[in-house]
Amino acid sequence: PGMDGSGTLLKTQTPHLTPWFDLRCVAISPQDLSSWEPLARQVGHLIAKELNSSSNRKRSVYLCGESFGGCLAMKVLTIFPQLFDHIILINPASSFRRLPWMQLGPLITRQLPNRAYRYSALGLIPFLIEPFRVAKRNRQALEKAMGDVPAKTASWRMDLLSQFDTERLPLERMTHPILLIVGGNDRLLPSKREAKSLTRRFLNAKMTLLPHSGHACLLETDTNLQSILTQNQFLPS
Repeated sequence: PGMDGSGTLLKTQTPHLTPWFDLRCVAISPQDLSSWEPLARQVGHLIAKELNSSSNRKRSVYLCGESFGGCLAMKVLTIFPQLFDHIILINPASSFRRLPWMQLGPLITRQLPNRAYRYSALGLIPFLIEPFRVAKRNRQALEKAMGDVPAKTASWRMDLLSQFDTERLPLERMTHPILLIVGGNDRLLPSKREAKSLTRRFLNAKMTLLPHSGHACLLETDTNLQSILTQNQFLPS
């Protein structure tokens, strides 16, 4: 999931994905203030537990992460590379630490009462989505997901992004097929530039650009993750 940690925003895509995948969605408790390493290990152990059941043992595993979740997915992958067959990264937020103005986010957020933070979080909506491409119900779902995150938790997760350094990850050792999906009109982060950089580091990666999409591209009416995977020959055979 993204910064909200809920995983609920994937619901717009699940009807198209369920014919192809037995879906599992990570949800991170708002009270969980783990650092990257224990958080990634928790996720890896959960996936390993699922695979240990007899019905799942022989299945291919796709790991998909969006924004904050894209960083978490890369961390999980490098700790547990043997668990996964394919990786999907959607506007990964790994460029956060290289943007000086973003470093103010954790400092400001941790000073705000929860109610004030909820109002300030709504001010990020125009940077997260292209409003005319997102249905009203999906915008409302995004607003609710963001509003449900306490200010302390939001500040902690931004701190994590400030510390996330892809240069410390052995991405060059990963041989998995990797698909990077990028919103070409991302106003929050330089996702296109970041995806190009990551594509050069992974051994077997390709990038697909959604030229008119924003950061939260999976919420857009015209974005169909299953179709994108089909076009890139990335669906299970």
